[in-house]
Amino acid sequence: MEAAINLKKEERFTHPVRTRVTPSVYQRLEKLIEKGDCHSIGEVSRKILSNEQIKVFHVDASLNSVMEELALVRKELKAIGVNINQITKAFHSSRNESAKSFYALKVAERYEIVGKKVDGLLEIVAQLAEKWLQKS
Repeated sequence: MEAAINLKKEERFTHPVRTRVTPSVYQRLEKLIEKGDCHSIGEVSRKILSNEQIKVFHVDASLNSVMEELALVRKELKAIGVNINQITKAFHSSRNESAKSFYALKVAERYEIVGKKVDGLLEIVAQLAEKWLQKS
């Protein structure tokens, strides 16, 4: 409410404008609400009448599987990182040299897995770059 109170008098919406539109025009206005940054038919209409930009957001459904795969890899890398931290803590608290060697080998195994995951990520990024950076 404070924002509305602080508006200058000439910036307030004081004059109602009513009009009728066809069903197809109304559907187009509703689509702008669904896909854009406006929240009502009135807001869409005001922006159109004021010649202001309406930001429209596009979701590329073809990226759904890629995003799921990236999220899964992120989750796996996080789990591996937690595991490496646990092994490192055990390494530093161990007094026995053979135990330290064991923990060092375990960490090396985890880092090998990380390397493979990173290679997979680089492959995904290369595919995305190929798709999105094509010459027109």
